[in-house]
Amino acid sequence: MRILVAEDERVLADLIGEGLRRESMTVDVVYDGGAALERLAAEDYEVLVLDRDLPVVHGDAVCRVLAERAAPVRVLMLTAAVTVGDRVAGLGLGADDYLTKPFASAELFARVRALGRRTAARLPPVLERHGVVLDSPHRQAFRDGVYLRLSRKEYAVLEVLMRARGAVVTTEELLDRAWDEHTDPFTTVVKVTVSKLRVKLGDPPLIRTAPGGYAL
Repeated sequence: MRILVAEDERVLADLIGEGLRRESMTVDVVYDGGAALERLAAEDYEVLVLDRDLPVVHGDAVCRVLAERAAPVRVLMLTAAVTVGDRVAGLGLGADDYLTKPFASAELFARVRALGRRTAARLPPVLERHGVVLDSPHRQAFRDGVYLRLSRKEYAVLEVLMRARGAVVTTEELLDRAWDEHTDPFTTVVKVTVSKLRVKLGDPPLIRTAPGGYAL
């Protein structure tokens, strides 16, 4: 999943972002509502983790704009407000879920995964192709029943390729889906990761090189 975190407490925002990356998600982080709307207009995200009390553009206003756009992104709203009225108001603005601060990281990650499963055109959580089984809920991969010990990025690349169902995925698409916005577009990280993934998948080879990208 690709996630956008919009939180003005920078330490908290960065901690959330790093935690979600450890959960094999691709994460971008912004610190105000204006930057959030810019990112949402430029990129497709499955889930937005949105602090309600954002500077520049308030979180409520961000929700209203997304509702007007009929944006498919799911919104998990974060707030220090704890009353029922506050939660009702947040959900009424278009948020899909609501979490009060302070919160447990495990609960936040679980809620993000649950919202991601509700996005449109979602494929089954367990994918299988050419003897490779990808168990997305548990972030585990197997080939012919043998467990594959993959890094986070190797797992993310394999998931993107499997979800493409044999279609060619360009290097740019892999960079966009498996890495965040700060990754150098001229880096060889995709080539290196695919090379390591090929070794771990074993023989016969499954990933083929195509003009501009790769296919499974």
